[in-house]
Amino acid sequence: MSEKQKTIIHEVKLSGKGLHTGLIVNMTFIPAPANYGIVFKRTDLQNTPEIEAVVTNVFDTSRGTVIEKDGARIGTIEHTLAALQGLGIDNLLIEVDAPEAPIMDGSSALIFDAIGENNIRELDEEKEYFEIREKIVYKDPKSGVELIALPDSAYSVDVMISYNSSVLGNQFAQMGSLSDFRKEIAPCRTFVFLHELEFLLNNNLVKGGDLDNAIVIMERDVTQAELDRIADLFHHEHVKLNGQKGILNNLSLHFDNEPARHKLLDIVGDLSLVGKPIKGKIIATRPGHSSNVQFAKLLHKEMSKQFSKTAAPRYNPDQEPVIDINRIKELLPHRYPFLMVDKVIAIKDNCIVGIKNITFNEPIFTGHFPQEPVFPGVLQIEAMAQVGGLFVLNQMDPEKSYSTYFLKIDGIKFRRKIVPGDTLIIKVELITPIRRGIATMKGYVFVGNQLASEGEFMAQIIENKAE
Repeated sequence: MSEKQKTIIHEVKLSGKGLHTGLIVNMTFIPAPANYGIVFKRTDLQNTPEIEAVVTNVFDTSRGTVIEKDGARIGTIEHTLAALQGLGIDNLLIEVDAPEAPIMDGSSALIFDAIGENNIRELDEEKEYFEIREKIVYKDPKSGVELIALPDSAYSVDVMISYNSSVLGNQFAQMGSLSDFRKEIAPCRTFVFLHELEFLLNNNLVKGGDLDNAIVIMERDVTQAELDRIADLFHHEHVKLNGQKGILNNLSLHFDNEPARHKLLDIVGDLSLVGKPIKGKIIATRPGHSSNVQFAKLLHKEMSKQFSKTAAPRYNPDQEPVIDINRIKELLPHRYPFLMVDKVIAIKDNCIVGIKNITFNEPIFTGHFPQEPVFPGVLQIEAMAQVGGLFVLNQMDPEKSYSTYFLKIDGIKFRRKIVPGDTLIIKVELITPIRRGIATMKGYVFVGNQLASEGEFMAQIIENKAE
């Protein structure tokens, strides 16, 4: 069953501090139309530039994920993007009046809840998934980082983190489905080691850092005086502690493995930059923003191939046809030996996919050619035309009879020989809407993943006269 793209019903506004700038950030979520994607808009800059949340726009990953376009940047976006993924939102305009998104409590929960699960609406366009079809691996042997994508029917993520730390050692986290995101992942806050804080502040970072928006990990015993000195650097009230290493006792962990779950949250946000929701299993070892983005680039490259016009549609022989041979015979007048479509496996708003099995019993092979049977190019064109005809005729008034006739063919290219044993996957797309009974289409014939032929054709739709 097809799933629709989603946006929000009503605008949502929220405010919070920027983690690194310390500025108060106002962020407004605005409904967007289908196929718009997730776009950030810097309202504090001249001409209010927009930056699409796609991996090709990533500028920096040193302390969070930063995207940039034409000199305009927006950073620390991963928690916001993760919340949108958890809500299943595909299209949204996000206005921000600062160079980074607000850190809130260091998790995605406040953003998720501010938008609200009851503030989601479906759009007319179908949601398109990037399906992992084969194993994809990113690996950095020096750091021990590895991210793997495996084929699966749904989106799930497994994460293992490992630090050379007596306090934060090996941890594992798992999200079996995005439906688990709000309860199991969204509340998990970012974390930092105590020894990193002074370095970050000295490098003009974490000005908005707070003991309320981060888990602070102490790897050694510290004195109250030392902790007070660091608190003064951050203009924060003093926190009392017992001097023992561990989690700074200003807060309680939501989960024993909260750091690992937060790393999983970051992966969900960073991988949303691929540009389409993912169907597949992600396994990550020691991930970080840099490796997440490098992995996202690999996925985006594969996705671009998958959604290219010259990418072969997936064909599962076990799949029930959308139009079987009996319905095809009702719609098309062609019969043996000139019926060039065995079944239709998919129909969308402007596209259809049909199947033609080539056997040695095709009568054309008697003379083309007896010693080297080759399926003629002209019949490949005919097969494309018949599939296109099925797209048109399947929409017509069932009480009337129609036929389609060639008016023009153009741009025909043959790229691969077709022989007995091949299964043709024939994809035909409308180039322009049907007007005045004229359909202009582009057809592609694939064998497996290889493009065999392509071409454009124009046909006229004519109502048949009653006998």
